Amino acid sequence: MKMKNQMRYWCFCLLCCVVLPLAAQPDAKAILDRTAAAFRAAGGVKAEFTIRTQDGSTAGTLRLKGDKFLLETDGITTWFDGRTQWSYLASIDEVNISEPTPEELRDINPYTLLYIYKQGYTWQMGTGAGNYYEVVLNATRRDEHLQRIVLRVRKDNYQPLRIEVKGSGGEHSVVTINKYATGLNHSDALFVFDKKKYPTAEVVDLR
Repeated sequence: MKMKNQMRYWCFCLLCCVVLPLAAQPDAKAILDRTAAAFRAAGGVKAEFTIRTQDGSTAGTLRLKGDKFLLETDGITTWFDGRTQWSYLASIDEVNISEPTPEELRDINPYTLLYIYKQGYTWQMGTGAGNYYEVVLNATRRDEHLQRIVLRVRKDNYQPLRIEVKGSGGEHSVVTINKYATGLNHSDALFVFDKKKYPTAEVVDLR
């Protein structure tokens, strides 16, 4: 009888070891919600990043305030004030003006991906470890431009660390955030192209 009780005890302990860690696993949807909420509450943001594609890698800086952003990479500077976008190409001294669609903004500003999960995607936990969570999003439609997104965020504050994207045409890019600052006081003027600073630039209005 004593042996049976001991066996039941060890079986119970073994069951706890297996079940409790599974129960303690964070929910992917909750992590995505908290990441989006943390970004909304962050105020002005500045992120220094590296992006790697099939064509190579480049470094850049992204400043954000709500829907507005200023993106600076090698030879290209892009301003977006929430409606209008200006893209300046230093090599030809030209700025293009447009009003991008939400889909076009996803290709420019990786932080729009923090909200993409709310429609058209399934989500699940990835292989997160150490100080980060990993969430994998898969498109529910084959014609969706972004088919797979793998997001890594810090466990302590839900700040993005890495965003990996795979497109429907086989495109693959990885954005790694190297430095991240929040609570910055960005003026609205920062997100608007100032012609006075580029007096010789040719302006091409594509709207």
